[in-house]
Amino acid sequence: MLVAATVTLVFIAFSVPLALLLREVAGDRVVTEAAQDAEALSAVVATADRDTVRASVERLNAVSDHPITVFWPDGSVLGADAPRSDAVELAATGRSITAEAPGGREILFGVQGLPEGTAVIRAYVADSDLTEDVGRAWLILGVLGLALLGFGLLLADRLARLLLVPLAELSRVANRLAGGDLEARAQVSGPAELREVGAALNGLASRIQDLLVAERERVADLSHRLRTPVTTLRLEAEALSDPHERETIESAADGVQRAVDAAINAARSPARGDPSCDAAAVVAERIEFWSVLAEETARECRTDLVAGPLMVGVGADDLAAAMDALLGNVFAHTPDETPFTVRLRARAEGGAVVEVGDEGPGLPAEDLAERGRSGGGSTGLGLDIVRRTAAASGGGIALGTGPDGTGTVITVDLGGPGDRHDPRTTGAAPGSRGWLRGRG
Repeated sequence: MLVAATVTLVFIAFSVPLALLLREVAGDRVVTEAAQDAEALSAVVATADRDTVRASVERLNAVSDHPITVFWPDGSVLGADAPRSDAVELAATGRSITAEAPGGREILFGVQGLPEGTAVIRAYVADSDLTEDVGRAWLILGVLGLALLGFGLLLADRLARLLLVPLAELSRVANRLAGGDLEARAQVSGPAELREVGAALNGLASRIQDLLVAERERVADLSHRLRTPVTTLRLEAEALSDPHERETIESAADGVQRAVDAAINAARSPARGDPSCDAAAVVAERIEFWSVLAEETARECRTDLVAGPLMVGVGADDLAAAMDALLGNVFAHTPDETPFTVRLRARAEGGAVVEVGDEGPGLPAEDLAERGRSGGGSTGLGLDIVRRTAAASGGGIALGTGPDGTGTVITVDLGGPGDRHDPRTTGAAPGSRGWLRGRG
């Protein structure tokens, strides 16, 4: 479009004056030819008699495209019939002029020295003769302009492809890398600058892949190392004489073992595709797990759970870890005997909303966003887990206080199976105070 606009403007800037010039040149050429024919007759009119002049005018009219007329001093007319206009009377004074006439233009020459007085030679040029061949010249000029425009567009298209095709390829590769496809590589092509960018992008992708592989190996190695103390803990639990304590410790050891196995699997085989689970089943299962500790600490656990299935865009293990972080915060940040509430409802657009609230002392507004946040020496537990889980599903979390201004309420928005977002993106959910999306 830029090249088309530029070529069109340049063509108009040159063609309009050129077209006007062609019309002027064509008119001047015709007038000059008629004037030459009339002027060539001047010598005959000045020296010959009337009959000779009449014969000369008739021969000239037979070969000329412009009718020639001679107004004899006695008032007679020789040659082509023409009216005696005011311009003819003016030329009879011995002047040579060009004047407008009905339907054209007349070129007049006064010839003095005749015995009877001054004769006037008139050559008439019609308006159609003044613009003869101008239309064809304009047509040729227009065809040349269209050819120039077409050539400019073709050249611009070729040049643009040299830039846009490699740029589009780089964009596709970058989007694939952002989507988790670390095997994507760009074809190094195009101008030198784009080839350099493509090579840098490929190097970045390789570096990211190497770093992730090394990180997975470290996590897997750490997970393997944790298996030995977990096994020792289970053996120690079997040696306990109190069945209740043995069952409690064995259950905890099994939970740690499951978490270790999940970490190993996640490190060795990162999840592909779009995971999903039934939020109603997972939330109910985690509430049942934490209800034992709630009974031991004299906490009333109130629940308001919608009936399942209620599918969300996160895996069951991730959602369970997020629920453990939420409920663990309640037990860690409120005194014993503090009631808490867990609500689960469906979203109109798909997914679910989990709300965990307690009636504890609460936190100041400026500290709400820091509750449960991982510190510099943290292992990554707390609300960071919840934030990452919510962001991965296309949702987020909001921290606030209870309806009466006391306690703490944490609302987790979970998107549906088809709503998964890039967890690096951030945004704000409408109508939610303190909404945090994709942080952590």
